[in-house]
Amino acid sequence: MSGGIKCWPEAERPREKLMQRGVSALSDAELLALILRCGDAACGRSALDLGRDLMLRFKSLRCLADASCSEIQQVKGIGPAKATCVLASLDLARRIRDKEGRPIESFTRFTSASQVFEHLNHEFRDRHKEQFLALLLDGKNRIISRALISEGSARGVQRGGAPVGGGHDPAAQPPDRRSGSEPRGCRGDAPP
Repeated sequence: MSGGIKCWPEAERPREKLMQRGVSALSDAELLALILRCGDAACGRSALDLGRDLMLRFKSLRCLADASCSEIQQVKGIGPAKATCVLASLDLARRIRDKEGRPIESFTRFTSASQVFEHLNHEFRDRHKEQFLALLLDGKNRIISRALISEGSARGVQRGGAPVGGGHDPAAQPPDRRSGSEPRGCRGDAPP
């Protein structure tokens, strides 16, 4: 349809559709159109066209949320203002999810690695940098606290700097005498 969204039938306009039928009636592209607010007259694209273009380029909202501002601006009609609005709205959604997630301290104790993964996956899956997090547990696997040890990327550690390795204190736990070797993964020397 030409002439922009204002010329469309009211029932097909994203804003009116949301007000009449609710937010769940809108596609991802229509929701993005509301965030973008207007199209680009220079290239003759409506806000909905731009929303569709974003979804075609990035395939999912998760991939769009992981994109950089400059990557989003590669879509014709999207400049810095529109790109930052999109990223800000998607990050607000991530923050809501993170805050409503069960706080780590609410577990009386972790009983399996999968339980730790289930919780931390939601918190860290959208991060652009690797993070090394330590959960400090008591003898009954109840959480005492948690600590961010370092944060890095493919280019190196951003915080913390020193390499971290596991260690084995021979005085605390003798080698496994049945197999004739130290417990797996507990050598005292750091990996090369």
